[in-house]
Amino acid sequence: MVLVHGAFADGSSWAKVIPLLEAKGLHVTAVQNPLSSLADDVAATKRAIANQDGPVILVGHSWAGMVISEAGNDPKVAGLVYVAAIVPDENQSADDVIKAYSPPPGLAEAKPDAAGFLSLTRKGIDEDFVPDVPAAERAIVYATQGAWNSACLADKVSVPAWTTKPSWYIAVNDRMLSSEYEQAIAKHIHATTTTLPTGHVPMLSTPKDVAAVIIEAANTPFTALDAAHASAQSVFPSNFRTQEIQAAGATIHVRVGGQGPAVVLLHGFGDTGDMWALMAAELAHDHRVVVPDLRGMGLSSHPVLN
Repeated sequence: MVLVHGAFADGSSWAKVIPLLEAKGLHVTAVQNPLSSLADDVAATKRAIANQDGPVILVGHSWAGMVISEAGNDPKVAGLVYVAAIVPDENQSADDVIKAYSPPPGLAEAKPDAAGFLSLTRKGIDEDFVPDVPAAERAIVYATQGAWNSACLADKVSVPAWTTKPSWYIAVNDRMLSSEYEQAIAKHIHATTTTLPTGHVPMLSTPKDVAAVIIEAANTPFTALDAAHASAQSVFPSNFRTQEIQAAGATIHVRVGGQGPAVVLLHGFGDTGDMWALMAAELAHDHRVVVPDLRGMGLSSHPVLN
């Protein structure tokens, strides 16, 4: 197991989960990310992966969803576990991912220093980051938080590993990231999803629940991992690009690929544009194919009402 912390944190955010994993006989490494850039964090994670003797389940919290999506392309990585995480599509930055959703309250409590590194205020820690842990623990989280370079928000992931590897996602009742987004992205990447009634850092508030998901991923036989990946092949091919379009107060997530006469594929209620992936790939041989997620579904936002 390689555990990767997110912004405003360090490796100690996994302190309650690590002994639970080790009790099951799992070898665990917690990465200490510099939080200075996506490239720096990916490099630190890849060093940890390189030190493992066998296949790796890569686990990322929050910002580290970006990190493991890039580092997870390492051939040693067998699966990905996202914990209340930002998950990119191809060539997306964290800014690209979250801009379609209303800013959660916790982001307003991230304050920059002179060098542009962000830290959370004590209010942000207490009310938004870890509101569901005891006051003494909140004080430690505040004191040990890792300052996060705001420039990281613009760093892009090239080809995210979830497109080729099975994933798990833990969604929470979040104040640092849109809960609506977490549910939508978990469905979009075809992750095995667990929803917890916790705050942004469930590793500290409900470590047994987080450990259970990681253990499930670790105990999934490779043949089952391969089958899970095969069943997730409603991912669009690499010749499709994604873009965000502002329309009638909403941000519409659109996939576009191919050349020729235009074809627009629209999904029904309760589904997403992913349902058209196989057909879109075929049509793209001689058509320009446009596949949106309709408003309020998939990765498209609800309209913002004034």
